[in-house]
Amino acid sequence: MATLLKGAPAAQALAERTAEKAAALRAHGVVPTLAILRVGQRPEDLSYERGAVKRCDAAGVAVRSVVLPPDVSQAALETAIRELNADDAVHGILLMRPLPAPLDDEAARRILAPAKDVDGITDLSLAGVFTGGGQGYAPCTAQAVIELLRYYGVPMKGARAVVVGRSLVVGRPAAMLLMAQGATVTLCHSATHDLTAETRRADILVAAIGRMGFFGAEHIGPGAAVVDVGIHADPETGRLRGDVRFEDAEPVAGAITPVPGGLGAVTTAVLVEHVAEAAEKAVQGRNNP
Repeated sequence: MATLLKGAPAAQALAERTAEKAAALRAHGVVPTLAILRVGQRPEDLSYERGAVKRCDAAGVAVRSVVLPPDVSQAALETAIRELNADDAVHGILLMRPLPAPLDDEAARRILAPAKDVDGITDLSLAGVFTGGGQGYAPCTAQAVIELLRYYGVPMKGARAVVVGRSLVVGRPAAMLLMAQGATVTLCHSATHDLTAETRRADILVAAIGRMGFFGAEHIGPGAAVVDVGIHADPETGRLRGDVRFEDAEPVAGAITPVPGGLGAVTTAVLVEHVAEAAEKAVQGRNNP
């Protein structure tokens, strides 16, 4: 039976670490603060916001919600971003995406200050992931993959890792972060020739292809650690499912994330830790101009 890589214990460990940072900052009069910038009332945005607020409250991180109407103009959106960029009391900004049409997502991302980009969506943040330095932070879901594997002691150094999915939100940054941990990484996607052969060679398989139940036992090598990034509502049952058919994969894998109950909680915990880290850097910047 595979080890279940449950997200809650890993998220709790991250939350405790963040709470220590936040308490130290508060002792010096600094309240780490996340601004959540949301356009409209999309149910997915509201759900994620509730989770983020709950996680922030538990860690001693303040939250400021900025809600714009669904018909907000591009100019008004960009003004809101610039105001948060300039507000020294705000240390991290979470821009809820995707933005509704006809708003220009790329233009909004270009304006966001990388130092406050706690969700890793700006070009400079992503450049930092690929170069190992720079401003901003890694995308939270990609970093959550690393945090989860680290928490459960899954060896990354020298491991053969296969990441399936090439998005800038998960796949490509996750590949870079695994490489930084010493893994030998193969980045695959839906057009990869003989994808099954590639994934079966993996010691670590990160499933982020975005298709419910795409991966089964035939894709997994015996004993592999499987991190399922996908989350989908099953149209037949209404249950949440991942990119991996858990029932098929679990007897073969050595370790596997459940869906739900896997990566989601860790992703939110990473976001909150990024806010505390951004507050620490802001203080250091003021003390060392």
